[in-house]
Amino acid sequence: MAHSAMAGSGWGTTDGDDPLQTAVWRLRSRACWTDAVALLQPVTAATALQRAALLVERCLYAEQGWAEAEDALRTAEALAHTDDERGAAACERGQLAYAATVHGVRDRADEARAALGRAAALIAPGAPGRALLDFRRGLIAENLTRSPQAARAAYRRAHAGATAQGDPLLVSSTWRHLAGLALREGELADARHGFAESLRIREELGYLVGTAPALVSLADAESEPEASRLREEARRLLRLLGGVPTWLARRLIPPAADAAATA
Repeated sequence: MAHSAMAGSGWGTTDGDDPLQTAVWRLRSRACWTDAVALLQPVTAATALQRAALLVERCLYAEQGWAEAEDALRTAEALAHTDDERGAAACERGQLAYAATVHGVRDRADEARAALGRAAALIAPGAPGRALLDFRRGLIAENLTRSPQAARAAYRRAHAGATAQGDPLLVSSTWRHLAGLALREGELADARHGFAESLRIREELGYLVGTAPALVSLADAESEPEASRLREEARRLLRLLGGVPTWLARRLIPPAADAAATA
């Protein structure tokens, strides 16, 4: 699948001085989702939702753990009592269905659209979860509906919301996807700017699992020798993280080289 279909979800990085959330973020950023989930007990709606979001992200980046993500989602849905909680759970269900569709596991495009539609009915405009919902609706429009105009509008709404809420990881994703649309339209200056901003933010956050895709996106808009340098840095990160994101490793690391690296 195309690298432009991938992005880190926008829910937080670290939660102030909370050592638990700091530990969860560090593990998440290094593609250690299972370890991050093990730190969290699903005793509240918020914690159950965070567990589900981590496992859904693992499906998107590592193409594994689908059953665990489904189980975690059902727990989050059962514990959700407010509209915001129900909307957030529906947003994660839509993302899981989207991931299954774009990875070719099973066509769940209709389920993805329906779940995000439910989320839109539950999450009020301006609420904290609305920017992430808008971003994911942009993913549907770009990669399933093939409607770049609708995708751009959704990404712009998400970008404005994420900026207003101070969600830098989601801002990095909206920058990257807006830049991807610009690149396909031949707007190289806008594409380079957006990709560079996305990469800068992810490097500043230490979001390693999302840095290799950002490097490759920028490389696609650059000329040589800079493009090759960026792709080689992405390969280094992919090997460091054990070949995650899997879809990007298949593109950048030949099978023979991958086997040699793991022998």
